[in-house]
Amino acid sequence: DKSAQNQKSLENAIQTLTQVAASPTTPKNIKKSLTDLISSLKSGQDPITIRAANAISQIDDVTQDPNLPSYVRVTLWQAVST
Repeated sequence: DKSAQNQKSLENAIQTLTQVAASPTTPKNIKKSLTDLISSLKSGQDPITIRAANAISQIDDVTQDPNLPSYVRVTLWQAVST
């Protein structure tokens, strides 16, 4: 079922984003952005497709930050691609 698959992908992405936000090597401004992003993904106000599209846009913005360690950038894009 496509809906169940989408929900599982969303849960995996939230888990990865939570791990990155909890990492001591993640800059504070990035942690704040990720925490906000996780909250919006968990909210059921919008359809999952809208939440996913917004998340991709926000992650794109976050990954442009020059203070972001490269391995965190890769991890964030892996969260999006799963």
